[in-house]
Amino acid sequence: MPYPEKKYRRFRPENKPDNSGKITDTSGESSGASLIIGRNPVIEALKADRSINTVYVSGEGGSLGLICRMAREKGIVVKQVTDARLSEMCGGASHQGVAASGACAVYATVEELLEISAKKGTKPFIIICDEIEDPHNLGAIIRTAEAAGADGVIIPKRRSAALTETVFKTSAGAASWLPVARVANIPAAIDILKEHGLWIYGTDASGENYSSADMTGSVGLVIGSEGFGMGRLVREKCDFLLKLPMYGKITSLNASVAAGIFMYETVRQRAAQIK
Repeated sequence: MPYPEKKYRRFRPENKPDNSGKITDTSGESSGASLIIGRNPVIEALKADRSINTVYVSGEGGSLGLICRMAREKGIVVKQVTDARLSEMCGGASHQGVAASGACAVYATVEELLEISAKKGTKPFIIICDEIEDPHNLGAIIRTAEAAGADGVIIPKRRSAALTETVFKTSAGAASWLPVARVANIPAAIDILKEHGLWIYGTDASGENYSSADMTGSVGLVIGSEGFGMGRLVREKCDFLLKLPMYGKITSLNASVAAGIFMYETVRQRAAQIK
């Protein structure tokens, strides 16, 4: 489990390739990421009309050809580079022959997340990641949240993974569709959610069994950090604490795995209520 186991910032002209081909940020502020890496993440970013300046490819066959066509149809520059050059640009990450430079780190506000459910006419369903530091975990949580129909994810600015190329790749493109709000203070963000009628469910070993809680209303689900769970102030803001039953010798689950179970319990209960 996540308890102890162990306004948009768009790509700016000053964030440009240097002579080595790497994307650098010269604005004096870290952008969180400058490249979207991998075939599916790039395709989803193009479909979602993300702000992309250039697509770099090291081939043309298969889905790379599709990516090139999609990019050119949108007026995006496509550059052919060697596989070695692309690997250098991506810092050795597995790029599958393609990377796109643009607004990896595009963030929404908490209010914008709440507007999504209002427009859909559904009860808010927001995931709050309290200091999830592993980008693979954050990417996996975003992927599951998008599949489960969540309205968005909230992450803190400090002690947390940001929307990096690793997060985009791990999310399998879901980060191009699901808005993420990056806030200075998670407890303050929770207060905003409460003002809009959300019940806050925290994940903690001392909580009640997750299946006995009523999660059919407006839900803010807090997933604690990989090593320490929820922070004290965040825990105190929760209306309910939930736990997963653990029957084996291992007493914790990976944060993203646990998050998926809690999210789909919300989905299950909401679906059962509609029937």
